[in-house]
Amino acid sequence: MESQDIKPRVPQDEHIVENRELNIWEALIPVFALIGMLAYNVYTYGGDALSGSNQFVLLMGGAVAAIVGFFNKVSFAQMMEEVAENIKSTGGAILILLMVGALAGTWLISGIIPTMIYYGLQVLNPTIFLAACVIICAIISVATGSSWTTSATVGIALIGIADALGVPLGMTAGAVLSGAYFGDKISPMSDTTNLAPAMAGTDLFTHIRYMLYTTTPSIIITLLFFIILGFSIDTSGSAATPEILASVKSAINVSPWLFVVPIIVIVLIVKKTPPLIALLVGTLLGGVAALIFQPGIVARIGGGDALNFTTGYKGIMNAITVSTSIPTDNEALQGLFTAGGMSKMMGTIWLILCAMVFGGIMDGIGALTTISKALLKLFHTTFGLFASTVASCLALNITASDQYLAIVVPGKMYAKAFKEKGLAPENLSRTLEDSGTVTSVLVPWNTCGAYQSGVLGVDTLHYAGYAVFNYISPFMTLLFAAFRIKIKQLTQTKKDS
Repeated sequence: MESQDIKPRVPQDEHIVENRELNIWEALIPVFALIGMLAYNVYTYGGDALSGSNQFVLLMGGAVAAIVGFFNKVSFAQMMEEVAENIKSTGGAILILLMVGALAGTWLISGIIPTMIYYGLQVLNPTIFLAACVIICAIISVATGSSWTTSATVGIALIGIADALGVPLGMTAGAVLSGAYFGDKISPMSDTTNLAPAMAGTDLFTHIRYMLYTTTPSIIITLLFFIILGFSIDTSGSAATPEILASVKSAINVSPWLFVVPIIVIVLIVKKTPPLIALLVGTLLGGVAALIFQPGIVARIGGGDALNFTTGYKGIMNAITVSTSIPTDNEALQGLFTAGGMSKMMGTIWLILCAMVFGGIMDGIGALTTISKALLKLFHTTFGLFASTVASCLALNITASDQYLAIVVPGKMYAKAFKEKGLAPENLSRTLEDSGTVTSVLVPWNTCGAYQSGVLGVDTLHYAGYAVFNYISPFMTLLFAAFRIKIKQLTQTKKDS
């Protein structure tokens, strides 16, 4: 359900504007222009592309789409109306991003994240670390129904542990997201898991059972990949682990009682508490824990030598809003002992808003409908129908920059086609999840890609190649379709399925 995933509110009246005058080549002009500009921009700026230039490129892509719309007599007001609707739908995500930044700040100065790193370093070693990341995040994500909650809590801690162990952060982020999206995809508490069957016309648990056919081999392949990778990576951090543990313990007051705070947050999410409330509670509890366990650190961040009401207030507020750090002489910990607060999330929010401008104008001029219909017409076989659905989901994740549109639009467009082919609706709902839900995180300007990159502090292009579960899932659904494995017909009985 939407309350279980800290992602944008699912629009209940989602629609796509149709424009009869727009042909496929006109619809693709903004897409080609955007891809070309982004490719050159990333080539020019490299890792700094998300600092602002990519955001402006998205606006330029929107301008190209608007020009196409003007030539097809689409009013500026209509385009802006769709942009406004898109931005409105991301309001929840923006607030959640700000709250995640606040939570990371109080969890740092309270010692929660350093304590997770401290105990994690003692339990995990580089060889099993990546596979353990997949399993841990899968369990948390199934329990919470939320990939976003998973990355914002245990994901941040695992990135910290990886940095200390010398495991590449791109690999770690890929493992975290592989596990997180496994749970997001099959948990009955996930909003996308509920949305896909609703769009396709089947029920939730039939959808989940049918999805396990493609999801199980995908997660097994992912785990095997990370197990093999774990034996092959060359790390330098394990030898320095005792030194790092000593540095952590000298910098903060390490206590297993600090685990109470993240456990409370996870329990709140599982109990269907609205994500914003759960994150706010986690932020405030982190502040209280900081005052109890790390009074000296709070005082220093608050600009004083001793803890009093003023230094306590300023210390907690600084942790919530701006960049703060815990002093340490260990170079390996300096990056881990720094948090950006709410201000760190502004770049990600900026990216999401610009992406919504592009997606809104593409919607307003009718380009999304034209592209989806063209893809539907390309294929006439059963396999072609599955391939067209996958292509539509991927195209909408890239052009509309929104995971929900990548589920809703193909769901609406292809439901009738699947029925006409004599295919049960769970075929469609499974394909929507295999290609729409999990690939959203691979697109830097998609709301999911922007969020995960911002929270984990790893550029999308650096983790995309290691997010094995996310990119193997659409291929798995196509493999099943090509060999007609578990492709349920409308005339089949439940026993035969």
